[in-house]
Amino acid sequence: MPSLYRVLCILAASAAMPLAAAAPLPPADLVIRHARIYTADAAHSMAQALAVRDGRILFVGADRSAAAYIGPHTQLRDAGGRLVLPGLIGAHLHPAGIVDLDVCDLRSKPHSLRKLTAFVRGCIDRYHVPADQWVNVRLWNYTDGNQPDAQHPTLRAALDLASITHPIQLMGNDGHHGAFNSVALARATNAAGRVVGFSKATLSSDFEAMRKLIGVDTRGEPNGTANEEATTALGAPDLISVDFEEVMRAPGRVTRRLNSAGITGILDADVPPARLAMYDALYARGELTVRASLAQFYDPDAQRTADGRPDWDAMLAMATATRAKYAGHPLIRAGVVKLYADGVIEGNPYAIPPTLPESAALRPYLQPIFATGADGRLAVTGYVDADGTPCRAVLASPSDYQGAAAAGEFLRAHGFHPAQCATSSGQLQHERAVILEFARRFHMAGFELHIHAISDAAVRAAVDAIEGARAADGISAQHDAIAHAQLVHPDDVTRIGRDRLYLAMTYSWIYADAAYDINVVPFYDRVRGGSLAALHPADGYYERNAYPVRSLRDAGAILVAGSDAPVDTRDPQPFVNMASAVTRAAKGLAPLNPAERIGLRDVLDAYTIRGAEYLHLASDAGSLEVGKSADFVLVDRDILALADAGRVREIARARVLGTWFRGKQVYSSPGRR
Repeated sequence: MPSLYRVLCILAASAAMPLAAAAPLPPADLVIRHARIYTADAAHSMAQALAVRDGRILFVGADRSAAAYIGPHTQLRDAGGRLVLPGLIGAHLHPAGIVDLDVCDLRSKPHSLRKLTAFVRGCIDRYHVPADQWVNVRLWNYTDGNQPDAQHPTLRAALDLASITHPIQLMGNDGHHGAFNSVALARATNAAGRVVGFSKATLSSDFEAMRKLIGVDTRGEPNGTANEEATTALGAPDLISVDFEEVMRAPGRVTRRLNSAGITGILDADVPPARLAMYDALYARGELTVRASLAQFYDPDAQRTADGRPDWDAMLAMATATRAKYAGHPLIRAGVVKLYADGVIEGNPYAIPPTLPESAALRPYLQPIFATGADGRLAVTGYVDADGTPCRAVLASPSDYQGAAAAGEFLRAHGFHPAQCATSSGQLQHERAVILEFARRFHMAGFELHIHAISDAAVRAAVDAIEGARAADGISAQHDAIAHAQLVHPDDVTRIGRDRLYLAMTYSWIYADAAYDINVVPFYDRVRGGSLAALHPADGYYERNAYPVRSLRDAGAILVAGSDAPVDTRDPQPFVNMASAVTRAAKGLAPLNPAERIGLRDVLDAYTIRGAEYLHLASDAGSLEVGKSADFVLVDRDILALADAGRVREIARARVLGTWFRGKQVYSSPGRR
C-alpha cells in the first residue's frame, strides 16, 4: 500500500542520519546526483539528489547523503547540474492526434486561397487519392491567410479548383472549423437521413438550426465554411478520429511522444467509446507509460430516444460501465465526463457578409465593416448601425434583399451586406436546459465534469451547470473543471474562484497577434484599423477579460495546464506553454493584457502538483517526495534560473533529455544514453 511504503521509506531515510547507528540501508536501484531538483512539495524545496527503489522514491536530499543508498548494482546518473522536474501532467489534450504521420497537413501555416488550391491539388496527386474518396487536409489555419482573389473568391471556389471529383475537407487547427468544396457540401444529410446537400434552399429548411454554423456568399449560397455539427451532417471525419486506424497500428508512438515532452500523466479530454481501444492496447503491450484519466464523451444531441429527448439512461449506463471497467486499474481512470458548452469564438471577416462568431456571447455581437488594404490585410473601417435607415428598410422587408442582385446593389450603396443588419448573440453548443441537465445527472452519478467553454456566455453556463449539479447532490468537493476560458466576465471570475473550480488553460494561445485578433476583437469592441494597437484598446472588453489567469488564480481557481494538442500543433509543448503563461506575448509583439501574467512557479505547479491533485494522483505523482512514484524529467536548461534572470522566452526552447516513469527510463533524447 503506497501510504505504508511511504512511511517505511521515511523511517529508512531517518535511519540514514548520522545521529543513529543503524544497519546499512538497502541499496537503491537508481541514484540521480549533482542535479537541481524542483520537488514541487509544499515548501517548493530544491534538492541535489534522489534515490529510487522498486519504482518509488527512497530519498530526496543532498548529494552527500545519497551515498548511503549506493550499492554495487545501483545505477548512478550524474545530472551535471541540470534541472530535474516531477513528471509533467497534461490536464487537457487529445493523445490520439499527436503522432506525426505522413498525411496531408498544412501544419497551421497561413496560405492564400490561391495557394490552398495548389496545396490540396498536390496532396491528391501525392497520395493518389481515388475519386469520390475524402481528401482530408489537417491543421488548416482558419484565422490567418485565406486571402481571396478574383479567381478564388471563396474557400468553396478555391477547393473546387483543386478537385470536382473528390469531397475535400480542410480541417481547422482548432478541431471546430472546417472548409469544404462543392462535392463535399452536396453530401449533407438531413435529420431524416436523406442526402439533400447544403444550399441556400436547405439552409432555410432542412438545416435551419445550423444556419449560424455555415458561411454563405453574396447570393446566400454556402461559401465552403462549415463548423461544429455541420461537419457531422456531411459525414466528414474529425481531427482526432481521421487517423485513428493508422495510430492503432503502432499505438506506442502516442506515449513515446508524450514522454518525449516530459509528460507522465494526462487527461484525455474527449474519449468516445471507440477510443478506449487505444488505452487497452497500450496497457496490454506494456507501452502505457503515463497515468491516463479519460474524460468520457457522450453527445446529448446525438444520442436521443425515439421521441427526440437526450437518452440520459443510455449515456449514463455506458459511462458507468466504462468507469467500472477501469476501477482499480493501476494506470487508467474513467471518472470524468466531457461536455462542450460552446464551439469557438472567431468570426470570418473575409466572408461576404462576414460570419459572426458562433459561440454564445453575453451581449449581441457587433457587425464590423471590413476593408482590405494594399498589403492584403484587413482593417475595420466602421460598424453597421442596425437602427439606421438602410437597416430599417432591410428589417422591414427582408425578402427584398435576399437576391444576389439586390444584395450586391445594397452592398455597393452602403458598404456592407444587408445580412449584416441582423443581430446575434451566438449560441451554446446545446440548449441551456440540456447543459444543466447533463451536469446534474452525471454529477449525481458520481462523475466529475470537464466542460469546454470558450466565450463569456459559455463560461457562465458552465459555472451555472456545475453549481446546479453541486446543489443537486450536495457535493462540492468534486474536481470539476472548465477548459480554455478564453473570455470570462469578472462576475464569473469571482464565482469560479469561490467554487474552487479547476481551470485547464492552454497558455500558448495567450498572445496578441493582429492576424488572429481581427477575427475576434471587432465583434466585441468598436475598433478602427487592423494594427495590433488598434485591436487592443486598453479599456476594451476583450482586452480586459481575455484569459484572466491571474484574476482567476487570485479569486481561488486552481490552475492546471494542457496543450490541447493536436489543436494548433501536434506537439504537447509544455515549455512553450510555460513561457507563454509568463509573457502572454508572441515574439516581437506586445503582450495580451499583461496584468494577467503569472509567474513560472505558478505554471510549473499547474503542470505538476496541481495537475496531479486535479486527477486524484497527488498521493502518487506530481511532486518528488519520499514514497511517491519515481516519475521525473531531466531538462536541458534551468528554466527556473532563466525566469529569475528575466530570460523567460528561452524557456520555450527547453528540451527533455530523459523521462522516467515508475523508476524506469521511458525516454532518452537522441544522442543520450
